[in-house]
Amino acid sequence: MPDISITTPIPGPRSAEILARKKAAVPDAVGITLPVFIDHAQGAVLTDVDGNSFIDLGSGIAVSNVGNANPQVVEAVQRQVAAFTHTAFGITPYSGYVELAELVSSLTPGDFDKRTLFVNTGAEAVENAVKIARRYTGKSAIVVFDHAFHGRTNLTMAMTAKQAPYKTGFGPFAPEIYRVPNSYPFRDGLSGEEAAARTIAQIETQVGAENLAAIVIEPIQGEGGFLVPAPGFLPALVKWANENGVVFVADEVQAGFARTGAMFASEHEGIVPDVITMAKGIGGGLPLAAVSGRAEIMNASQPGGLGGTYGGNPVSLAAALAAVHVMIDEDLPAKARHIGEILFARLNAAAAQDERIAEVRGRGAMVGVEFVVPGTTTPAPETTEAVLHEMYQHGAIALECGTYGSVIRFLPPLIITDAQLNEALDVFDAALAATR
Repeated sequence: MPDISITTPIPGPRSAEILARKKAAVPDAVGITLPVFIDHAQGAVLTDVDGNSFIDLGSGIAVSNVGNANPQVVEAVQRQVAAFTHTAFGITPYSGYVELAELVSSLTPGDFDKRTLFVNTGAEAVENAVKIARRYTGKSAIVVFDHAFHGRTNLTMAMTAKQAPYKTGFGPFAPEIYRVPNSYPFRDGLSGEEAAARTIAQIETQVGAENLAAIVIEPIQGEGGFLVPAPGFLPALVKWANENGVVFVADEVQAGFARTGAMFASEHEGIVPDVITMAKGIGGGLPLAAVSGRAEIMNASQPGGLGGTYGGNPVSLAAALAAVHVMIDEDLPAKARHIGEILFARLNAAAAQDERIAEVRGRGAMVGVEFVVPGTTTPAPETTEAVLHEMYQHGAIALECGTYGSVIRFLPPLIITDAQLNEALDVFDAALAATR
């Protein structure tokens, strides 16, 4: 029996009514992708207030890795809410914080002594990683990359590459942020070693290792277009950073927690970051983020220099402990690899029949399709928009990304069934046909 059920126009009458209320109550700058309002969700299926059911290929931007309303997460949250909801870890601490810190430290790459800090959002995690690296090294410069996305705070907007809509009109931004080229094999044609040599030369000539506190990079860029660097690029950067006293920070906010077929995307090339930032998938749907890294780096800040009122909220910690144990107990990295096999098979088959698709790329259950003007490498954001609109109208939710707005990203919950995934991909195929 299909899971998609569309019984009204999109948006339906009740969603349209709430949409009008949103217009009067919420700033226009808080945009929405699909104008339907969700009533309930289970696993990989979202149902709106009009009774329409959609298969979710976006996971709330890689958040609901263990599925919506996961029973273990729900039980853990209910149990914690009944006990207490808040005391602030920095005032009267609680054991859940310590337990999750131990678990996260055991899962991140590297067999050295580690420490883990909890905050609220991915942007906050990145900000703390920068603070920690600057405090540890005594240096101020931070290197980031073309196509990067690190958040919406003032510092992380400076670190983010794409101007619109994230940065337009919000400056001036934090200083001492330097942007260098990333590896983008489809567009630069360079090997990993060649791309790394280009990047390192720019760092050395325009920043200088003696001024550089940290390199901050997404092992697979998310908002930037699901860019997988050429093999050898990341290891070369790590080697250079280690040799020059520079903290190497892997931003795994989107790629972490089983999403790519490993617990962390850094594992695919065997790199061991000094510090990892994470959020999204860790919380089982509740807001939580973390910074984990080498003990000597994480301990460099003065007492009271790190933390916050809601950092490591006990309810979010309970949800995260349950979610991470689900990932381990149900081997969701293996499930992500299986999902990836289906995605690549179906999407490459579609690409073979549609010259608008220039490349299918990604790892595990983090796969993107880049659209171009046929016969060129010119990005085609209008195709992306048209295909996504068709998908929404027929019950499948996927997301746009990429510096040029020309990539559709597939981020299904890792508990999605094969039948659900193929049903949603049938909608994608139909959307391609309808927009040719």
